[in-house]
Amino acid sequence: MKNLEITINKPIIFAMQALQKNALKCLVVVDKFGFYKGTLTDGDIRRFILDKKNINGNISKVYQKKSIKFIENEFKINDLKKILLKKNIPLIPIVNSNNKLVSIITLLDLNKKINKTNKINKINTQVVIMAGGKGTRLAPFTNVLPKPLIPINDITLIELIIKKFTDVNIKDFYLTINFKSKIIKAFFQEIKKNYKTKFITEDKELGTAGALRFLIGKFKKPFFVTNCDTIINDDIKSIYSYHTDNKNKITVVAAIKKSTIPYGICELKKNGDLNSIVEKPTKNFLVNTGMYVINPEILRLIPKDTIYHFTDLIKAVKQKKYKIGVYPINEDAWIDVGQWDEYKKAINIL
Repeated sequence: MKNLEITINKPIIFAMQALQKNALKCLVVVDKFGFYKGTLTDGDIRRFILDKKNINGNISKVYQKKSIKFIENEFKINDLKKILLKKNIPLIPIVNSNNKLVSIITLLDLNKKINKTNKINKINTQVVIMAGGKGTRLAPFTNVLPKPLIPINDITLIELIIKKFTDVNIKDFYLTINFKSKIIKAFFQEIKKNYKTKFITEDKELGTAGALRFLIGKFKKPFFVTNCDTIINDDIKSIYSYHTDNKNKITVVAAIKKSTIPYGICELKKNGDLNSIVEKPTKNFLVNTGMYVINPEILRLIPKDTIYHFTDLIKAVKQKKYKIGVYPINEDAWIDVGQWDEYKKAINIL
């Protein structure tokens, strides 16, 4: 039960890390004495960050105070099952007459868990993997192999990315290719796979978004776009649902990244006098991971036969006053395999 609990004074960053390790994506909030306060989900944190523009502080202003709870010895197990299934909530706290947490009943306890989980986890959409770059950060490996085929233990990088999507029943993939494109095509012709791959070949470099124009008319609903060096260990369905529920034109998946400044920072008063020196402060930032969900109609904003980056597309969408959302994830849920340090990390943990 302890891995489902969190005390009310814990930092938001700590809560995101705990939720990342928690299959239910939900925690029960208690005070330091173990008395029940409410529940906290990854959605609660995401909404708070996007609303308050703040990823620091603790969870005291983030959690849900009006969540469902039951008092021990005053309920029937069938009542719990009905509520868990009807309201589609992952857990229900059980408290004693003094409101102290005594146990947690989860959706995983139910007999119908497997069937229900399978229904929840399926998404009917497509994925575009931008695989045309030269991968210069991974030289000299990429002097021989294209970056998508760099091995991560016993599997290639691009297969690992694809698996994240096939795990939620996505079977339709488009690969934009340019550098060493014949090797990539030959690889997919030789392997056994339970998904479809289609290739969009760039005759010249078109930037991080230029090749997407070739896909006009291919999609009828929002679809994923991801770099071929981006591994996201987060709930793919939640990302997609967030995009559609919020009616975004683009959703940017962004990781909370800590950055420590290795110096003492001078903080000034209004009159310019020194107020204090903060030694080696740590700041948190939302960093673009290179994964997006986008609506097909915005592909027409991309110019023909021109180097065009995703930042250009986002600027064009903003000029149209279309809605662009951000889906925050924990920094441990993102691996940028295009860097040597992160590549070594991926080999050790994947």
